[in-house]
Amino acid sequence: MPKRTSKKVKEEQDINILAKSILDKATFEKAASEGKNPAAVMLGRMGGLKGGKARAAKLSAKKRSEIAQKAAEARWHKK
Repeated sequence: MPKRTSKKVKEEQDINILAKSILDKATFEKAASEGKNPAAVMLGRMGGLKGGKARAAKLSAKKRSEIAQKAAEARWHKK
């Protein structure tokens, strides 16, 4: 009786496809192939990386505390 191959084995056999997808993500080539402007993708990423810090700097200590309490409460009340 032939042995069944697991999904893990099939994923490991196709390492070249995995390598290409990692390279595409790193170089934003996938975004370009989807019709997105690579420069706009890069600008959006740059804005996203600094957005949280800029927002926190604008907020008062009291407001930051309220937001943190609300987030902690949401984490602890998950089902």
